[in-house]
Amino acid sequence: MMIMLLPIWHVVWVKRKMPLTLRNVLTIIRIFSIRRRSSCVRAKLTELGKLRLIPSALAHSESVGGDYTEGNAWQYTWHVQHDVPGLIQLFGGEKPFLNKLDSLFTVKLEGESLADVTGLIGQYAHGNEPSHHVTYLYALAGRPERTQELVREIFDTQYKNKPDGLCGNDDCGQMSAWYMLSAMGFYPVDPVSAEYVFGAPQLPKMTLHLADGKTFTIIAENLSKEHKYVDSITLNGEPYTKKTISHEDIVKGGTLVYKMK
Repeated sequence: MMIMLLPIWHVVWVKRKMPLTLRNVLTIIRIFSIRRRSSCVRAKLTELGKLRLIPSALAHSESVGGDYTEGNAWQYTWHVQHDVPGLIQLFGGEKPFLNKLDSLFTVKLEGESLADVTGLIGQYAHGNEPSHHVTYLYALAGRPERTQELVREIFDTQYKNKPDGLCGNDDCGQMSAWYMLSAMGFYPVDPVSAEYVFGAPQLPKMTLHLADGKTFTIIAENLSKEHKYVDSITLNGEPYTKKTISHEDIVKGGTLVYKMK
């Protein structure tokens, strides 16, 4: 797991005037890592230099204050899209990682609410962008069927065909973008990787019209209310077993077929 240190220098060594020593460096690394006691990403130091963490406490640091912006420790724990294997390793492997991920969708959000944190399934907030990649982490940790279940649940409960049919603010079209990408059966957990993680398609057929007259067609065979799980995938007639599909493969054009069960 990569740790970005530049913001830490400003906050700690400039504002708090901590000397640049090995001991202090190790202290800050511990603060910005996952601790086994809570298994949540910790926030910043208090004025007394002590750790504080109330995982469910929502915050908006730019307006009303707090340790996070439009979220809490439960939601920001999963913000390591650039190194999901590293995050899994920090939890101690796939089993404890998946156990904690399960609890995200079951632990009730209590306390003060926040207008931007809506569309709740447990602590997961589909009405706000910071949660949008989280359902796909199951697929990367060996439980793709759970990703597929949650995608269907979100389609059924968080989007309605009416004027107020979105469960949150469609900032820059992100609520809609999640819907369209997930309807095709994949989502960019790490957008800069140019890889899309498989979930489960929600429409029987979709066609992307690409440059130079090419098309990329997505077909979901046997898709229904009952058949929401992916049994197998083929790309241009060949079996496809990877967890992801690349942007490069999509823009080449072709046909992606999901066989549902």
